[in-house]
Amino acid sequence: MSTAILTASVKKVLAEALSLKSIPDNWVQVLESKEGDYTITLTLPFPHDKSHRLWQDQILDDLSKNNTIQIHSLKWQWQSQIVAQEVPSQVKTIPQVKNIIAIASGKGGVGKSTMTTHLALALAAEGARVGILDADIYGPNQPNLLGITEKPQLQGKALIPMLKYDVQSMSIGYLLDSTETPVIWRGPMVSGALQQLLYDTLWHDLDYLLIDMPPGTGDIQLTLAQKIPVSGAVIVTTPQDLALLDVQKAVNMFKKVAIPLLGVVENMAYYHCPQCGHPDAIFGEAGGQRMAEQFNIDLLGAVPLNTDIRRASDAGVPLVIAEPESAITQVYQQIALKMAARLALNITQVKRRFAKIVVEK
Repeated sequence: MSTAILTASVKKVLAEALSLKSIPDNWVQVLESKEGDYTITLTLPFPHDKSHRLWQDQILDDLSKNNTIQIHSLKWQWQSQIVAQEVPSQVKTIPQVKNIIAIASGKGGVGKSTMTTHLALALAAEGARVGILDADIYGPNQPNLLGITEKPQLQGKALIPMLKYDVQSMSIGYLLDSTETPVIWRGPMVSGALQQLLYDTLWHDLDYLLIDMPPGTGDIQLTLAQKIPVSGAVIVTTPQDLALLDVQKAVNMFKKVAIPLLGVVENMAYYHCPQCGHPDAIFGEAGGQRMAEQFNIDLLGAVPLNTDIRRASDAGVPLVIAEPESAITQVYQQIALKMAARLALNITQVKRRFAKIVVEK
């Protein structure tokens, strides 16, 4: 009976932290060696090096409210076991990458690249091995966001990914002569470049590779769906109706090509006046929540419009690095963990088949 109470408390706290309806039984094991002496083992399929300390305190706080259980000693064992998504036989695999997550929006100007960078850094801070592929060939932003000005080295004919803040990355921007050099290519060349950047880069033992997607639903998106083993997608939007209209197209595209949607993130959700502290919903309210309800997907979180995010990103030192203990960094961290948890649940519960895509002329 006591182990059941402990198990229920652990699952309750984790479910609230990850915004999940329930926690799988195999994530939590509680053993009682003798009366009042317990060992709680949590084997979670996503990284949690930082967050588990907070969850542990929350569990203890929840248990303190229960007068029916007596605890003499409590031993904790936190383990992370990140597994890889199964890849359909017709898709080329990347042995060094366990899971690929597309960060998409369907339109430009919603902060998708900044979101990709911060989610990658948040996962790395939790102990995951993370990479970023900048798939926006025409407008690569990751070099600026990560503050990387060097060019990648070669090993044979393969590119060695750039490494900064414990995150590996590759972008066409690293290969251009300058930030002012335009990429003037037709669609097939862009799709070919994306595959080269992905498959000809020597990624090193990644748990997650986040793909910073370009806006729209064109050639790169079709290449992603047909030829790249994507494990899931996250949709970034702003609350305004105009953004939501375009983002809905991206949602429908991912559904048509059978790529699981891990959730939606509402960016620039509100603005806090630094003088009076008053929150102002500049772009409208609850747009992400409405979209999540409309398409039956989860709202992973809402990030405010904040000057510190812009300032840190422009400096090439993202806020997760510049201010690791800030409230906004915690928001990014929670979104990243919710994303990773949903990906893990998809891997264990869903065996995905790639859809056949017909391009109408």
